[in-house]
Amino acid sequence: MNVLVTGASGGIGKAIAIHLKDFANVYVTSRSEQKLKELNCAGYFVCDLADEKDLILLGDFIKEKKIDVLVNNAGEYIYSKVEENDVANINRISKINLGAPIYLSSCAVLNMKEKTWGRIINIGSISGVMGEAGASIYSASKAGLIGYTKAAALELAPFGITVNTINPGWVDTDLGKNSIEDSEFSQGEILETIPQRRFVSPDEVAGLVKYLISEDAKGITGQSINLCAGLSVGI
Repeated sequence: MNVLVTGASGGIGKAIAIHLKDFANVYVTSRSEQKLKELNCAGYFVCDLADEKDLILLGDFIKEKKIDVLVNNAGEYIYSKVEENDVANINRISKINLGAPIYLSSCAVLNMKEKTWGRIINIGSISGVMGEAGASIYSASKAGLIGYTKAAALELAPFGITVNTINPGWVDTDLGKNSIEDSEFSQGEILETIPQRRFVSPDEVAGLVKYLISEDAKGITGQSINLCAGLSVGI
């Protein structure tokens, strides 16, 4: 099994890589070569997913390594009011959070079809399910990922390939902490909106990824799975 995890230098991506490398050939990618080296995986590729040349080269890497499990984890968050959404931010967030997963999936699918087996797991966000005031670009990009997941799953189902999205809520990562700092709310105020009154851990997300890769989960495809400590249910 050949796995590629994007955005693997920290947080959720790092946890996924660590959980999977005990039983698979795990390749990792991010912008930080040093952090990728520290993971001691089967291999790594340094790139910025917002850079078209880097993205194409990563696609070639996927084909070369015959990736049959693709985890589209890399993502960027930006807090900006609707009237503050400028072209640069719209383009960058859209490229990283939506465009890159779509392109990288296209690069992995030919090998998966030949094997009549494959797994594509997209790491979305509860903000793509519910919407988040002050983060409309981010929410839109993650909602788009859910739509892509459904369409791709339908198309690829006859080939033994499953496509699913995991939507974490507030996760105990640097990205999560930074988004709190950028928002208008304190950590305590945010915790009050979460039914379980806690943040999800990166290991919980990694555990769900591990399950979705397994044969026990072969009947799960086209799904948008909320892993959010109850946040999507209500308050």
